[in-house]
Amino acid sequence: MYSNKHITQDIRTKAYQLGFGFVGVSQAKELTEEAIKLEMWLNKGMHGKMSYMANHFDKRIDPRKLVDGAKSVVTLLYNYHNPETQEDASAPKISQYAYGKDYHHVVKKKLHHLINYIQEEIGEVNGRCFVDSAPVLERDWAKHSGVGWIGKNTLLITREQGSYFFLAEIIIDVELEYDAPIKDYCGSCTRCIDACPTDAIDLEGYWLDGSKCISYFTIELRDQLPEDMKGKFENWMFGCDICQQVCPWNRFAKRHNEPSFEPHPELFQMTKGDWEEITEDVFRKVFKKSAVKRTKYNGLLRNIQFLKK
Repeated sequence: MYSNKHITQDIRTKAYQLGFGFVGVSQAKELTEEAIKLEMWLNKGMHGKMSYMANHFDKRIDPRKLVDGAKSVVTLLYNYHNPETQEDASAPKISQYAYGKDYHHVVKKKLHHLINYIQEEIGEVNGRCFVDSAPVLERDWAKHSGVGWIGKNTLLITREQGSYFFLAEIIIDVELEYDAPIKDYCGSCTRCIDACPTDAIDLEGYWLDGSKCISYFTIELRDQLPEDMKGKFENWMFGCDICQQVCPWNRFAKRHNEPSFEPHPELFQMTKGDWEEITEDVFRKVFKKSAVKRTKYNGLLRNIQFLKK
């Protein structure tokens, strides 16, 4: 009979073999403090027009309502860091996470391999996999499992490799050996706060007004972009990496080695003019199976035209 310690270690070992960089485990329970903060964030309208953020509040704060009998939340981090940039420095920019194939599919496939392994090793297990696709407080679970801390930019940061990671979870009805949170290492640093061109991060940090974030405007918002934001996007047409680029902890970031995250060969070669004249055929070719397809051709074109004004 496997002990909790052995099961946990086996899960870690298999996760590392699948390419995950960090693994942490936390007890499945209601996140009471986080629930209060989430309610305040929603009441302040900081989710903008992302109405889905207010849905399934009870499930969002308690994983036992997502998985019957849940006892453990396994948090996994998958590196996507790629320091390469477009050859034309004046070309509109894309967030690193969207360079290659859509992470939802790539990481989810690995999670299914992991949960299948768990079931093969210890028998029938009730569990579910999540990759930014369900009401799960990912960063909070990552914090509770000790893989990192939530920084002033509200992203999960690790001491070893910074913050360029996708977060994923497996919630299962198996009791495991639990990890403890680590301390916050942001200290007195305010680089992310100072660098945000739209003032989306609170002056004290740890609060992000999602309705002011460049990623929100360029990905989530379907309406016309607000006139008072003209000239503030710093040439980002999809997403934004500014608060990660200036974070001192990302000096330790390492390039990923995931083939699926490699960009289309033409992505970095496109000039500013190429982007401004992009056709729907080129969009489909360059962003085939990419997360950029979420904004659709017309959405990306809207963003590019907004940068020109």
